[in-house]
Amino acid sequence: MTIFHVATTGDDAAAGTESAPFRTVNHAAQFALPGDTVLVHEGLYREWVKPANGGLSDTRRITYAAAPGEHVKITGAEQVTGWTHESGPVWTVTVPNAMFGDHNPFSLTIEGDWVVRETEDEPRKHLGDVYLNGRSFYEALSRDELTAPARTEVRDHWTGRMVRVPDVVQTTHRWYAEVGADTTTIWAAFGQADPNAELVEINVRRSVFYPAVVGLNYITVRGFELAQAACPWTPPTADQPGLVGPNWAKGWIIEDNDIHDAKCSAISIGKEASTGNNNFTRRHDKPGYQYQLESVFNALEIGWSKELIGSHVIRNNHIHDCGQNGVVGHLGCIFSRIHDNHIHAIATKREFFGHEIAGIKLHAAIDVEIAHNHIHDCSLGIWLDWQTQGTRVTRNVLHDNCRDLFVEVSHGPYVVDHNVFASNASIETVCEGGAYVGNLVAGTVRVEDVMNRATPYHRAHSTKVAGYGVIYSGDDRWIGNIFCGTGGDPTDFSAAYGRALPDMTRTGYGTLAYDGYPASYDEYLATIEAALPGDLNIFLPVKNPVMIRSNVYLDGARPFDRETGALVSETASHVTVATDGDRVTVELTLPDDFASHTVAVPTTADLGHVRFPDLEFEAPDGTGIQLGTDLLGCVADGLTAAGPVHSLVAGRNSVVAWG
Repeated sequence: MTIFHVATTGDDAAAGTESAPFRTVNHAAQFALPGDTVLVHEGLYREWVKPANGGLSDTRRITYAAAPGEHVKITGAEQVTGWTHESGPVWTVTVPNAMFGDHNPFSLTIEGDWVVRETEDEPRKHLGDVYLNGRSFYEALSRDELTAPARTEVRDHWTGRMVRVPDVVQTTHRWYAEVGADTTTIWAAFGQADPNAELVEINVRRSVFYPAVVGLNYITVRGFELAQAACPWTPPTADQPGLVGPNWAKGWIIEDNDIHDAKCSAISIGKEASTGNNNFTRRHDKPGYQYQLESVFNALEIGWSKELIGSHVIRNNHIHDCGQNGVVGHLGCIFSRIHDNHIHAIATKREFFGHEIAGIKLHAAIDVEIAHNHIHDCSLGIWLDWQTQGTRVTRNVLHDNCRDLFVEVSHGPYVVDHNVFASNASIETVCEGGAYVGNLVAGTVRVEDVMNRATPYHRAHSTKVAGYGVIYSGDDRWIGNIFCGTGGDPTDFSAAYGRALPDMTRTGYGTLAYDGYPASYDEYLATIEAALPGDLNIFLPVKNPVMIRSNVYLDGARPFDRETGALVSETASHVTVATDGDRVTVELTLPDDFASHTVAVPTTADLGHVRFPDLEFEAPDGTGIQLGTDLLGCVADGLTAAGPVHSLVAGRNSVVAWG
C-alpha cells in the first residue's frame, strides 16, 4: 500500500512522496491502485480529478483525503483578471475558449427532460457562473438587464407565490456572456466592488471529482472543500454527472466534505448515458415517463444489481448553495446510506426550474437509508420518486423548505420514522405502501392517486422487476405520529401551498385525507369480492386499505374518520425550530393527557404486507424491522410516547434535535 502526497509546492514530475510531492491530485489519481491513499496537503487546486483505477473491496479501496488538520479546496473554477470598466457597476473581460476545452459552460444551456419553461421560446439559462469572493452571481439575459433594479423577490414555481431572494445583494450582481468562435466575452455588474482588486472566478470544468469512465469501485473521498462545477441538468432519463460522484460504480464513500456551488447537482450517485440520455427532449416521440420506464430495463441489461452497482455511503458532509440537488441518483443509488449530512440552500436562487429539484432527489432508492440529516431552506427537502422500496427515512430534521418530503408513484414498502417535518407543507404521499411511525408533522399531509402512470416494483431486496402498476394511493400505516394544524380549518392549506391543487388531491392537517378508505385489509378484500365477477374494472374504484392508529392531533389537525386510539386536543402546540450554528432546537407544547397516551412500537408482523409488491416491512438483510430508536438515538422496547422523541412529556418541551 502506497501513500501518494500532493502539494501546491509539488511537481507532477516528482516521485509523489512526502518530500517530493505531486502538484495535482489528478496526476496522483492516475497511479493510485487498490489499497493506496492519495494524501492532499493544504492549498487550492483548480482541476477535475478523474481517477484511473478503483478499489477491489471495502478493505482494499483507494482513498483520497485531505491531510489531517489541513484545508484543501478543489474547484472547477478559474480566476479571471484583467477586467475593463465599462460604466457604472459593469465591467467586461474576454477569455480564450481554450480555457474550457470541450465544455464551455457559457455556451451550454440548462436543458433536458423535465426542465420547465413557460413557453418553448423562453430564453435558456446557461451552465456558466461568475463568483465574487466565492459568491455566485445571477445570469442576465441581456446586457441591458445588468443594470436593472435589484430584485427582492422571485416567483416560486411550486406555489406560484413571490418569495424573498435569500441574499438581496446578489440580485444586483449579474453576468451576461457572448461566445464567439475563439473567445468568450463576459460582462458583469459588480456593484461597488473592483473585480481587479477582489477574487473573481468563473466556472470552467463540468465536475470536480468524477471518473471519466464507469465501473471504478470502492473509492473514498474525504475531508475536502469541493466547489464550483458547471455540471448539467440531471433528470432520471439522462446521464447524471455531478460535482462529485462515482459514475455508475459500487461502494464509494463520500464523507466529511464541504460541497457547494454545483450549477445543478452536488453529489451524484445516479445513472449513466447508455441507458438513456434526454431522449424525450431530443426526439419528442414518446413521453419522458416512457423513456424512464425503458431506462430501468436498459439498466438491467448492463448489470444493474447489488453485486455491481450502488452501496455507497454519503455521510457527514456540508452540502449547500447548489442549483438543482444536493444528492441526486437514479438506479445507481441502490442499497446506499445517506446520513448525518447538513443540506441547505438548494435551488433557492430560483434561476431555473424543473421537476427534478430537491435537497435529496432519488429514483429507485431500493433499500436506501436516509438517516439523521439536517435539511432546510431548500425548494424541496427529500423527494423519492419511483421504486421507493425497502427505503427508510429515519431521524431527520427538516424545516423551512417549500416542502419537506415527497414520495411519488412508488408501491413500497418504505418506512418514514422519528423525523421532524416542520415546514408548512410537510408530507406528500403520491404513492402507496408507506409506514409513518413516530414523526412530528407540523404542516400539511397531501394524498393523491396517479392512475395514468404505472411504475415498477421489485423482488425483495433486489433490482429484479416483479411487475408494475398504477398508484391507487393508500396501503399506508400511520402510527404514533404527532400532527399540528393551524388552529383553523383542517382542510385549509393555503398557508402551505397558496394555490389550487388537482381534483384528485386530498390535503389537510392530520390524516383526514384518508377519510373513506378501507380501515383494514379484510375490509378491502370484502369490497372487491362483493363486486365479483370482474377483473380490472372492479379494482379501479376501490382505494387501498390503511392502518391509522394512536396518533396525536393538535391545533385543529384532524384524524382519519375511522382511526382508533387517537388523542385529539385543541392545545396550541406552538411548534418552533431554532438554529444556532449547527445546533437545532425544536420546541412544542403537548396536552395534559399526553402522558397517558402510549404507543406500542410496531414490528414487521404488526405492519403487515403491502399489496402490489406483496412484501413486508423489513430490514435490508431480510430480518424484522426495528422501529424503537428515536430521533436522539434512544431505544424503546414495548410502549413509548408518540412523536419522534421517547422522552416527550405533557407541557412545553425543548429538544436539541440535531447538532
